[in-house]
Amino acid sequence: MNFHGTAVRQKAITLLREGARNADVARHFDIPLGTVSYWKHMDRAKRGECPGRTPPPCPRCEGELASPPYSYLLGLYLGDGHIIQNRAMRVPSLSISCADVHPGLMDECEDAMRAVFPANSVCRVRRKGCHEVKLYSKHLWCLFPQHGPGKKHERAIVLEPWQQAIVDEHPWEFIRGLIHSDGCRITNWTTRIVAGERKRYEYPRYFFTNVSDDIRRLFTDTLEKLDIEWTHCTRNGNPYNISVAKKAHVALLDAHVGPKH
Repeated sequence: MNFHGTAVRQKAITLLREGARNADVARHFDIPLGTVSYWKHMDRAKRGECPGRTPPPCPRCEGELASPPYSYLLGLYLGDGHIIQNRAMRVPSLSISCADVHPGLMDECEDAMRAVFPANSVCRVRRKGCHEVKLYSKHLWCLFPQHGPGKKHERAIVLEPWQQAIVDEHPWEFIRGLIHSDGCRITNWTTRIVAGERKRYEYPRYFFTNVSDDIRRLFTDTLEKLDIEWTHCTRNGNPYNISVAKKAHVALLDAHVGPKH
């Protein structure tokens, strides 16, 4: 077994700094190539020559947070998002589940993630019937303080003052995120008697469905600030559905939200 003392390591590093190839240094000192590569990397990192290893700054605390994309991403997170970190992971991950039948939504989610976290990579993980749009960042706790143990509807979901300020400034983006995650635009129908004949009448309608009372309240509070009228649509005794059906208000949602695509 060969032992590589400090003197050998320093001589190897000196040669590497002078431009010697890793393989030549390894052969000269009879050292494994991986050891030489590690020494070179650590020496460069110590001298600040590996900027790619520097953790990205926090978009909120150390940079300028992109507010409109964040408002949209916050809505997506409250609906279909989750943050996880286990013992095997050094950095937490944010995942937003997007159904494969809505590729446009998947693209919008990825664009929002890249805008909010410009220094981080975004990927897509295939699941059955959907993809998770995903990124890793040490700053997720800062940007999404609503994270906690258990399911969202089993814990309080309250926006921080700085988050509420962003939602107040960009309410339509927040509404879009919530509807794109847990909402839909459908066409309802009913029948009416016209001139003695029963005729079918169709009309568009938006639904938002979420088990969390707090998240539904965030949705309806924002609708009211936009002067959008809404009603509860209780099914099987559960008031989990919020409906917007008035023609003028559906038209506003069409202009700012639109159906999933």
